[in-house]
Amino acid sequence: MNNRFVAVTALLLAGLLSLSGQALAQNYDNKTPWGDPDIMGVWSYAILTPLQRPTRLEGKEFYTPEEAAEIYTNTQREPTDRPGDVGSYNYEWFDRGEISADLRTSLIVDPPDGRLPVREEAIARQRAASAYTREHPADSWLNRTNWDRCITYHGVPPISSGYNNSYQIFQNKDFVAIYVEMIHDVRIIPIDGRPQLDDDIRQWNGASRGYWEGNTLVVETANFSDKTRHRYPSSRNTKSIERFTRVSDDMIDYQFTIEDPTVYTQPWTAVRPMPKLDGYIQYEYACHEGNYAMTYILRGARIGEQRAREGNSEN
Repeated sequence: MNNRFVAVTALLLAGLLSLSGQALAQNYDNKTPWGDPDIMGVWSYAILTPLQRPTRLEGKEFYTPEEAAEIYTNTQREPTDRPGDVGSYNYEWFDRGEISADLRTSLIVDPPDGRLPVREEAIARQRAASAYTREHPADSWLNRTNWDRCITYHGVPPISSGYNNSYQIFQNKDFVAIYVEMIHDVRIIPIDGRPQLDDDIRQWNGASRGYWEGNTLVVETANFSDKTRHRYPSSRNTKSIERFTRVSDDMIDYQFTIEDPTVYTQPWTAVRPMPKLDGYIQYEYACHEGNYAMTYILRGARIGEQRAREGNSEN
């Protein structure tokens, strides 16, 4: 297939999807009994499109349909265990989604290059932190990730992972609650106009405040803990602005913007669809009930240290 034809087709498709989404948002008018837009239901944020454009795809805004199909096919293969590896989940566990319908090579749409606009000094801090983690992977449970510790995983906003990529949204007049399937986080979002928390009150997933702009729920989140670890560079100064717009019975248009002048040279914005999961059941992700990994990670680290001491004493 002619590459120019494919590129033009992808651009036209993206434009049509954008225009149709705007039209649907204007026309879709399902309300709650108290008059707010109804965004309740179970929604998926699983997607294969990467957050930022891979460097090997610099200047390439869209995949071809053939490339998107190949990426999806590659995710349907059983993982191959490596020698000495304890193994991984089999294929049935995973729910990675597909490349977005507009065939974009990144969820980030601003900056236009699809890349995180990270400051050089933030990159240096991240490298130093990574180096420390490599040298001190398990001094104590505090060295392990929030996910290992069953505290939280995706953070706010969530980034698609291998499985458990669903939101269940509940509403009343004063609050929106979002039940996150992974590690069963629950986000309680006041929409009653109350002010943000004092700056010295910090939370793992920040403090969210919401309000309606027409048919769009806007959620602003700040007050993240110093210990929060997003799946993108962040700090205690990070602020997110999410927008949930239900455009049909089975689709929410979702976008989020991240602001943090201590980490980024400018705010950046990502977009993705959130299709409805009719009939999907969110089972409790009872993380700690089966979290043998933490005990064994720490025990293995202590055994490794003992062997190192014994080896040094022999020398």
